[in-house]
Amino acid sequence: METLLEQEYFGNSLQSYLIVLGVILIGLLLVAAFKRFILKRVHAWVASTDNAYDDFAVEAVSKYLVPMVDYVIVYAALKTLVWPERFANILEVVFVVVLTYYAIRLVSSVILMLLRTYISRQEGGEEKIKQMGGVILIVNIVIWITGIVFLFGNLGYDVTAIIAGMGIGGIAIALAAQNIIGDLFNYFVIFFDRPFEVGDFLVVGDKNGIVEKIGIKTTRIATLSGEQLVFSNSDLTGSRIHNYKKMQRRRIVFGVGVTYETSPEDLRAIPSLLREIVSSQPDVTFDRAHFKAFGDSSLDFEIVYFVENAEFNTYMDVQQEINLQIYEQLGNRGISIAFPTRTLYIRNENGMKFNVNRSEATVTENGSSQN
Repeated sequence: METLLEQEYFGNSLQSYLIVLGVILIGLLLVAAFKRFILKRVHAWVASTDNAYDDFAVEAVSKYLVPMVDYVIVYAALKTLVWPERFANILEVVFVVVLTYYAIRLVSSVILMLLRTYISRQEGGEEKIKQMGGVILIVNIVIWITGIVFLFGNLGYDVTAIIAGMGIGGIAIALAAQNIIGDLFNYFVIFFDRPFEVGDFLVVGDKNGIVEKIGIKTTRIATLSGEQLVFSNSDLTGSRIHNYKKMQRRRIVFGVGVTYETSPEDLRAIPSLLREIVSSQPDVTFDRAHFKAFGDSSLDFEIVYFVENAEFNTYMDVQQEINLQIYEQLGNRGISIAFPTRTLYIRNENGMKFNVNRSEATVTENGSSQN
């Protein structure tokens, strides 16, 4: 007479079911014990080291390999039983899908870790890592597409036909989305060549602002007036960009004009005076000051100096103080700063010549002044 354990249910004895259940429980308990007592201590040990690879290895084992081992234990135990063909196929498909999922995540993590390590060793690596969102997305898409193709191959589908179909579809998509693909490639140009980064102040044509975000297709810039400008990556890489964050110092060129009534002695003294005024400013390197040209209504001087600070407000403070001192010291010497004037000579019907100076609103007849 059959005992209770020998009775069969769905093609398997109760004893077989209990053995499988016991194997699964023992296996899962062993894996849980390994994770709690061994892996946890290893994680605490590697956390005290300076090497980032061992931290990643322990984390990868905990997040990906341990769950894979759990599924292998459950699958291997269930495979020892006799199942209907349809259920056995479903069980195998689930097992392959789960393993493929964790394998893809493991490969993706390894590749991204290596990429981050490579980029962090470059100049400005920390800034580059902050801008890796688009690169991470592209890498993940490629890895997942590759993994799914392998998954279909393992499930018995014709992978060659799938790849051929993807190739034809990819060509059609590429032709229909040339601009988008162009922006995508230019995103990689921006990422690896680094003409600008998030936080840089750019001038592009007549537009300017601070870079807020570099996306796969567009780059967003916040202007000084508050609105947001959106440029396609192709537009930016094809434009002349002034990046003021890269500027370590500012070269300033400005001019001042004095009247033609200024004496030759004062003209010779003005360059030295300008040198003293500019050199007295903090964080400034004087370059030159010269009597440059005879202007239409002034004798023009050109001054060049460097502000050893990239901040625009610092430059404006320095220039303001220079302008105030020039105005004050030229006035103390009796030297007039020129402004646009125009003189008209008019003859009346009797042949008398009148001199009309538009800027001073005076009229002279044969050299005599009238108000």
